[in-house]
Amino acid sequence: MAMGFTPHSKADALTILFQLNQTEGLQIRKDGGWIPIKLLPNAFVVNIGDIMEIVSSGIYRSIKHWAIVNSTRERLSVATFYSSQLDTELGPSPSLIDPDNPAIFGGSLWTVEKYFKEFFARKQNGKSYIDFMRIEGGQQM
Repeated sequence: MAMGFTPHSKADALTILFQLNQTEGLQIRKDGGWIPIKLLPNAFVVNIGDIMEIVSSGIYRSIKHWAIVNSTRERLSVATFYSSQLDTELGPSPSLIDPDNPAIFGGSLWTVEKYFKEFFARKQNGKSYIDFMRIEGGQQM
């Protein structure tokens, strides 16, 4: 059975992926196009997730990506996901916010647990959920 994933970003802070074979399939969105990730033997692929983008106030951007199907070869990989504790308040790190660098994401009303619940309750569609957390004109969307 072949199964791919629709374009999405990860909800966590970091995802570390180890490709067990050399079958390509992971692609990232860049400049309006899809770029295949070139596999290096015995190397990890590290994805920045939405939580890292929120905590860094956009300094580190989560990446929209997807996995495409190879109909002739199986693609095997192992992923580990890293995030904060579920009861952690989710928002930009205060040390990164100042008058020249205002917060671009809301916080203090959200915990990591609430973010995960809301994220996974929606259909994965690009980066639509992190966009919900953005502040526009000083107001949370």
